[in-house]
Amino acid sequence: MADTAITMTVRRVDAQISIIDIKGDITAFAEPELMRAYTEATEPAARSIVLNFTGLEYMNSSGIGLIVTLLIRMNRLKQRLLAYGLSEHYTHIFELTRLNEAIGVYPTEIAAVAAAARER
Repeated sequence: MADTAITMTVRRVDAQISIIDIKGDITAFAEPELMRAYTEATEPAARSIVLNFTGLEYMNSSGIGLIVTLLIRMNRLKQRLLAYGLSEHYTHIFELTRLNEAIGVYPTEIAAVAAAARER
């Protein structure tokens, strides 16, 4: 079942903030696409990455693990990870796993970008 039912596109807000638009499923098979998008989003010097989950269709425990791996990598590099567009179901999962304490979770893109801008 090695299908890559995921696409991620990168949008730059400015030199310090990038948004990764997620469309599809985040499973173990999403790792290459997530790492590619992360690399693109942080070049040349973005300090904050905002994950746009509005196009997320499905995320399993392996997908959560990928998000945690990304978070750890970003923390080591003193970068900030934020998110918006989580459905009620995934917001609840972020709360249960306490990911919402490590990742800034916001209701809208405007709120997430504003938070990233404040943290510069």
